Order: sequence, then structure tokens, then C-alpha cells
Amino acid sequence: MGGEQNWVMVPTMSAKYPQHASGPVGKQIHHIYRDRLRQFTNNGQYKEQSLMAKLYDGRLSGQPHIKLSVWDAPDLTRPTFKEATSKDNEFRETKKGEAFGPSWSTHWFKVQFKLPYEWVYKPRVELHWDSHSEAMVWTDDGKPLQGLTGNGERTEWIVPKEFRDYDKEHTIYIEMACNGMFGNPTGGDTIQPPDPNRYFPLTEADLVSVNLDARALYYDFWIIGDGAREFPEDSWQEHQALQVCNEIMDCFIAGEGSNACIKECRNIAKKYVGDKVDSADVYKTEATSIVNAIGNCHIDTCWLWPWAETKRKIARSWSNQCDLLDRYPEHRFVASQAQQYKWLEELYPYAFDRVKAHIKKGGFQTIGGSWVEHDTNMPSGESLVRQFLYGQRFFESRFGERSRTFWLPDTFGYSTQLPQICRLAGMDRFFTQKLSWNNINNFPHTTFNWVALDGSQVICHMAPCETYTADANFGDVVRSVSRHKSMDQDATSLLPFGKGDGGGGPTFEQLEKLRRCRGISNTVGLLPSTKIPESVDEFFDRLEHRAATGDVEFVTWYGELYLELHRGCYTTQANNKRNNRKSEILLHDIEHLATLATIQGDSSYKYPKKDIDFMWENVLLCQFHDCLPGSAIEMCYRDSDEAYAKVFKTGHKLLKDALEALGFDDGAKGFKVASDVVLQTLGWKRGQVIKRQVTAASGPAVTVKQTGTDLFVLQNEQLKVELSQGAITSLYDLKAKREVLPKGGKANQLVVFDDKPLYWQAWDVEVFHLNSRKELKPSSSSKITEQSSHRVAISTSYKISEKSSITTTVSLSASSTDPNKPSLVETTADVDWHETMKFLKVEFPTTITNTEASYETQYGIIRRPTHYNTDWDMAKFEVVCHKWADLSEHGYGVSVLNDSKYGFATAGKMMRLSLLRAPKAPDAHADMGKHHIKWAVMPHAGPLDERTVRAGFEFNYPLRVHKHPEPARIEDLMSAFKLTPSSSPSLIVDTIKRGEDDEDVSNGDMPAKKGRHVIVRVYDSLGGLSRGTIMLGPVEVKRAWKCNLLEDELEEVKVGREGLEVELRAFEVASFKLLLA
Repeated sequence: MGGEQNWVMVPTMSAKYPQHASGPVGKQIHHIYRDRLRQFTNNGQYKEQSLMAKLYDGRLSGQPHIKLSVWDAPDLTRPTFKEATSKDNEFRETKKGEAFGPSWSTHWFKVQFKLPYEWVYKPRVELHWDSHSEAMVWTDDGKPLQGLTGNGERTEWIVPKEFRDYDKEHTIYIEMACNGMFGNPTGGDTIQPPDPNRYFPLTEADLVSVNLDARALYYDFWIIGDGAREFPEDSWQEHQALQVCNEIMDCFIAGEGSNACIKECRNIAKKYVGDKVDSADVYKTEATSIVNAIGNCHIDTCWLWPWAETKRKIARSWSNQCDLLDRYPEHRFVASQAQQYKWLEELYPYAFDRVKAHIKKGGFQTIGGSWVEHDTNMPSGESLVRQFLYGQRFFESRFGERSRTFWLPDTFGYSTQLPQICRLAGMDRFFTQKLSWNNINNFPHTTFNWVALDGSQVICHMAPCETYTADANFGDVVRSVSRHKSMDQDATSLLPFGKGDGGGGPTFEQLEKLRRCRGISNTVGLLPSTKIPESVDEFFDRLEHRAATGDVEFVTWYGELYLELHRGCYTTQANNKRNNRKSEILLHDIEHLATLATIQGDSSYKYPKKDIDFMWENVLLCQFHDCLPGSAIEMCYRDSDEAYAKVFKTGHKLLKDALEALGFDDGAKGFKVASDVVLQTLGWKRGQVIKRQVTAASGPAVTVKQTGTDLFVLQNEQLKVELSQGAITSLYDLKAKREVLPKGGKANQLVVFDDKPLYWQAWDVEVFHLNSRKELKPSSSSKITEQSSHRVAISTSYKISEKSSITTTVSLSASSTDPNKPSLVETTADVDWHETMKFLKVEFPTTITNTEASYETQYGIIRRPTHYNTDWDMAKFEVVCHKWADLSEHGYGVSVLNDSKYGFATAGKMMRLSLLRAPKAPDAHADMGKHHIKWAVMPHAGPLDERTVRAGFEFNYPLRVHKHPEPARIEDLMSAFKLTPSSSPSLIVDTIKRGEDDEDVSNGDMPAKKGRHVIVRVYDSLGGLSRGTIMLGPVEVKRAWKCNLLEDELEEVKVGREGLEVELRAFEVASFKLLLA
């Protein structure tokens, strides 16, 4: 009772604890033993005594084993294999040490080699080639095999078994591109303009025998060493990793680096990584993995290299992945951008067939569903639709599948309507990571529901490793958990790994490292368990299932995913942005008129689908996220200028053909009688009165007077505008009896800011640029340059500097006959711009009070703060808009319209339209030269409503008048697909086109369908329930369906007596498919 003792007999041990100490034993000095590790695997002073000296057990260089000869392609051409190996080309002898160039040139090497007898049976023989540039290995009969990166990275090509015969010479070709993975930047700074005179030395062209055990030990030691460095110091796993690494080093030293001791070192490593890391079996455990590693290869379609080099990057990178898929059964690789697949199909059919075979097996996976990884801020709504329409159709036509996941890791912000557009294109998942680049606030979520303006949602996942080019390191796995911001809802994450931006994709060493990371998780734990999933869709399927079953309720994020960085991209490369806007408008009108022409035009007219596809594919290509934003090198804009020139040339011909098919005849003479007819391609009738008739009795409808030195007054029935030294000093609304400008304010004031961001010149503008505001003053007096009964104008010249100047013309037209249509004060500016790191804007101070301003976005309106209450508010000091921005209070507002600009800012009562920038990297000549810019200010009584929306369209779609011999008939036809007057004015009929697969239209990519269809796309523009009727006029419709963006029929709808009745929720985008009778 309380005093008993339970004695336990200790079993007798064979070893006896010694009575006397044999000598002193000290505690390991932790950081010294940890720092020691780098001696084993670096190329420093101990290289010859380290593992690095044992990676290869033989090397052959030069003759008689390797013979090198080269043909230098002329100028900067990129000849095909057939062209390069023509008998007409002379290959000269060359050797290691020779340098090749200049930048962007191409050199074809003939590599002839043979193996000595003792090498025939070596476990692994590789050709190591390092020209410090990108290159491609070809067979002697023209098959592209594998890309090489250079500078010590991806320099090995495994000599296949069929080349491993004794003393027989084999031949391969190596195509050397004189550019690095990131182009040819001057001075080594990645974003600097290319150096045109770079030369690349061939430093390695050797056959090597690989010690596979030593190579495997290298990766064992690398990852275990990461455990010693990166695990918490208070964890036993960290201490054990350090002990294992030191034990390996001691064993290696004791065995003097012999093959036997290397094998023993690997056995020691297995205590920490397990015994399955040499195969995919390491993943065959019951462990629940939360990190999903997926291979990807982000190839910028253009950036620091031109399109022509991108085409070669694709072949190099994807051939690499086909090779890895053959060698690593667990590997899964995703690639987006249909355009890149099309280039591969056209230019590298052998590589395309390899890709297609691996797609069929499931290892190589298409993803993304879009034509390119495009910008989402600036393309129109219809352009976003076509990115998916063309992308999804390509993937379906070539591979029999559509994408379910929108994959867009590197774009500079994400438009608020993307979730709705994705859902309508068959995708309900979205992957990115770019918001981790925010330079002010940290985005708070990893996995969440992203909600569009209309309420549509997609599951969004942002990789917590905060990169799309992870190196598959220990730290990448750790960050996939430590930086996961949605752990309370779901702990799983994607880890996208692989060399990217310049291409390349995953490497064999990344796959080896992942195996060892999993081995550590299996064996000692603590490191999150990583797997390679079957697909990205598998990852999202699980999330979707959890959400659908109520197992988890993901947080929501409403509206745009605004990137707090790269705000200068809304303005840089102005002419490129102008071409984008103009080509979108041209395509809109072509499709509308061509559709009408196939309905009631010349019977021989055929809808020009092939040419329209050509135009769209080029426009979509130019919307790539480094092209349209303006962040590429000058060579890329030569490419895009050429593409746009072809688009406009083709488009103007198509427009002319459609007008002729519709019976328009601008050249009617003699007995031909033709009347003026306004082209009606918008969703409402416009131009009822082309020019207001003015009688002498009534006086002019608009006037201009000079009231003093450089003082002018322009006036119509609605507005009185006073100008002083080119700026608007008073803007008075005669009907509302309201002054729009504050006392002393100057609207239309041109201002210049110093523009030196922290680093990314073409990309960024920082908030501190606002401190450097400088007003431009006229260099001469203003003068009246137009004074007619329907329009008056004042022109003013400005000298920005010794190199740059501007001439603006401010005009006021007669008021519209429609009393509800506000007048515009229009401005055109002709700018000769040769500045350095300056930012040109135009200001509009107002008397409007509101904490939010409104901006047109794709298919809707986005409202953003006008104040800096929080860091989140201040971060939006520069934002994107489309055709207009508006600041309104109860009862009154001001809209600013533009014809080609995207950058805007509203701070308090001040509105600023961004015009031009002058960055010097990566294009040293960005925006230099002449620009024609157009904008307008539109005061309006009442709230923001359809008047601003329609004014934005009409400002961008100039009124066009053509002659037609039967005006009544053609006007009747053009009344089709317009909204009835009783329809909600917020409805916009945005697109009229023919069905993609109509038998008289189809391009053959997909099976043709019987009948002729018209696609009508309509949206609510103001954010409320909208009802209306789309008139059909003389167009006879047999049946109609609501369809998705891919033109799949969803549900049949009735066609009423007046036309097609529609009802849309707030900001809904709806497409209808009409079967013609």
C-alpha cells in the first residue's frame, strides 16, 4: 500500500558499456559541419577531391573521336534543316574554342563521332555540347531530337543504343541559335535592349561516360543537404540530415572516391531518402500528398526574342519533354497556347507527331484553352471570346479534347469578366500566380472562388510556391505549404516546375529532386508529401467535388484581380495598342457586313472564313501578354507591325468585297442614281441626320469667337467652352446651368511626369511619379482652324523639349438633333515624341464628388476608388479602361472617351488619361516617333447610363457613308439585328457573325453542319436585369438557340413576332444561334 516497488529486469546486452572514457569527444559545432557540406558538390577549390570529380569516368574530345564542321547561315536567316544541309552549302572545319555570332545568327554543325571499343558497353554515354546559347540536336535525316540550353544547363544529349557500336562513325547535326534562353541583353541585365554583336564560344563538344551512381549520389546529397539547411534547427530531421551528409562525406574520403565507396555512400543516403528514389516506385505509397508537382514550360510567344525564335524554342522545349516522358513514367507535362501547337504542326511535323503521341498516352497534356497566353486587361470582350473559341477549337480538332482549366500564370492582372467568359467557354477552373508579384499588398488567398460581374464563378488556385518556373527544390516544396493562404479550407496546392519564360521546361535533375523530396517525406517525414498528379484537372476535380458536395465552402473574391505592378503596360507601345483597337473594330464590321451579304447579297458571294481566321489569329497573337502590354523588345514590334499591316490590308479588301456584294457603289456615275446610306454595324440606328441643315435665319448651330489674346469661346446649344492658351478654363453646361470645372481649373491640360520605376521600365510606373508633375505651355498662340456651321475648332502647338512637340485641335460640333444625346468636346493630338523616361498625360479637373469612378471593361463596368484611404485603394493609382471612364455624382457626371488608350487615373475630382511613355528597356525606342491621338470629354446631366456607353462605341466606330442604288432595301436589311426602341437601352448587340461550322463557311477543322446560322452576341452593359427584342428585319429565321461561346446549343428559344426576345441578368453575356430559313 504505497510502499511497494516493481522491479524490472533489464535484459543482458552483448555489448558492455565501458567503465573508462577512451578520450574526449566534443559536440559538433553545428554551423561548421553544415557549412562543410558545400565542399562535396561545388566546383570550388576542392572540386578534384569532391564528388564532382567522379560524375564522369571518361571523356573524348576532338579527332579521331569527334569531327566538327560548320555552315554559317547568311545574314540573320534561320534556314530549315533541308536548306542548311543542302549540297550547295560548304561545311568548314571548326573546333572547340571558336566563337560564333553575331546575335540572332544561326550556325549548323555537322558532328561526326565514333566510340572506341571500351566505350560500347558503358552504362551511359552522352554528348556534352555547350555553345553558351540555345541549340537543337537533329538526326542526319532531319528529325529534331532535343533542345540544348547552354551555359552549363541542359547541355547533355544521351547517345542512343543504335549509335553505340564499335568504331563506326555516326552523324548528327546541331543547329546553334546565337541567343541565350533570355535573348541577347546588353550588359547581362535581362531587360536591357539586345546587344546586336554578341558572340558565343563553343566550350564543350565532348563525349562523356557518365558514372550513374555518382550522379544519383549528387542528387541524394543535394536534397538531404537541403534538409540540413532548411529544416528547423530544433527538429530531429534537420540534425539527422546533417549527420547523414557528413557520414557520406566521411565514407567518400575513407574510400578515396572509389566506385565501391560511392555505392556505399548511396546506401547511407537511403537511410534518409529511402530505397525507392531511383524509380517512380517512390510515389507508390499510401501517403496522402498535398503538394502536386506538375511540369510546365512557359514559353513567352514573344518577349526578349522575336516570333521566329519562339518557333524554334517550342520545338526545342517540347522535344525535351517527349524525351523525359520516355525516361520518367511519372512525368506529366502541360503546355498551353494553341498558336504554339500550330507553329509546331506547320514547321516541325516530326516533333508534332511525337507530341501528339504523348498526348494520346496522357503524359503530355494540353491546357489553357486559349490561342495564346494573352493579356486580359486590354483586349475587347469579343477578343477574349475569340481567344477561347480559336484555342478550344484547335485543341478539339487536333487532339479531340477541350481544356477545362484556364492556365494563365504570367499575365499582368485579370479582368473582372474572365470567370463568366471561362464558364461560357467550357472552363470552370483558373490557375495563375502573378499576384504574388504585388509590390504593395499581399493577396490574401490561395484557393478561392473568383466571381465575375454577373455572378459567374470559377475555382481559382494561385500556386503558393509563388512561381510558375519552380526548380523543384526542397524549398519549393516547403513554400507550397508555408505560403499557402487557404490552409483552413484546403491544404493542397499545385507546384508548377520547369524552366520557363524562355522555354526549356522540366529537366531530368528536377524530376530526380522530386523523387528524393518524396523519399524524405516517406522516410523521415516533416517535408510535405509531394506527388505528380495524373493531371491538373485531377487536382481541380478534387477541389470541385469538395465544393459541390458542401465539404468545403471556399472564400470568394468579387471583381478584377488587379496586379499591383506593371501599371505602365496600359500605355507603353502606343501604336501597337492603337492597332489592336482598330483591328478589333475592323473585324467587327467585316463580320457584320459579310453576314448580311451572305443573307441577301450577291449570290456568288462567299463568307470569307479563311481570311477572317487569318485576321483573328494574327490579332490574337499580338494580344500575347508581352506584346500588347508593350514589354517586349523592338524586334517583336517589327513583327507585330508586319502582322497588323497584313490584317489591315486583308480587312480593307474584305470590307470592300462585302460592300460590293451588298450592292454599294461609291463610284456610281451617269445614269446610275445612288443615295447616301449610313453603314449600320452597331446595335442601334445612328446618323439619321448626317449634317444638320442650318438656315441663315436660324444662324449657325455652333460658333467660335476670339475674346482676347489667346482666349476663345466655342458654343453650341448645350455647351459653352472657354479656352485660354490651349487649355479649357471653363466648361459650362447651358441646359443644366452648371460649371463642370472647379475655379481656376484647366481641363485638357497636357502634363509631363518624370517616369523612372524601380526596375521594370516598360512595365512599371510607380506612385512617386505623381510628385514630378509639369504643365506644358503653348509654344505659340492658338488659332481657329475650322469654322463651319456644324463644327468649329481651335489648334494649339506645344514644345515639350528640343526634340518633342504636340499640336492639339479642340473641336465642338453642333448639338445632336436627339435632345438626350450630350455634346462632346473633342481633341485630336498629333505628337512627335522623342523623350527619355517621361510620361505624357492629359488632365480633366471636375466639380464631381464621388469616392468611386467607373471604367468600361469587357462586357461591363468596373468601379474603382478615387481616394487613398488604404494601401489597397492607393495601389490603384493607375488603372486600365477601355473606351471611356466616368466620374458621376447624383444628377451629373463627366465621361472621358478615347479611341486607342487604356491607362487612366482618377484621384479625387481629377481625371487623367494616359497618353505616352518613353521607357528605354527592353525596347530602347519604345513610342519614339509620331502619334495621332483622339479623346473627348462629355459632360452629362443625370447618372452614368447608356449615353456614355453608346458614345464610347460611336467615338470608336466613325460614321461611314456609302452610296447605294436601292437605299430602302439595304436600310431594311441593315435594320436586322438591331434592338427595338422599347428594349432596355443597357443592352448591347456586340457581335454578328456566321456559325463556325456552317457547311458554306467551315474551314474544315471540324465537321461541317447542315444549314446556315447567324451568331448574335449581346450583353447587359450597365449592371441590371435587361429585357429587349432583337429585330430580324427581312431575315427569316427557322429556329433559334441560346448557345455558349463555342457555339454549342444549350437551349432552344422562341423567335417572336418582332424578333428574338432576350432577358439578361446584370452584366450577362449571352450568345444566340439562329438557323436561317
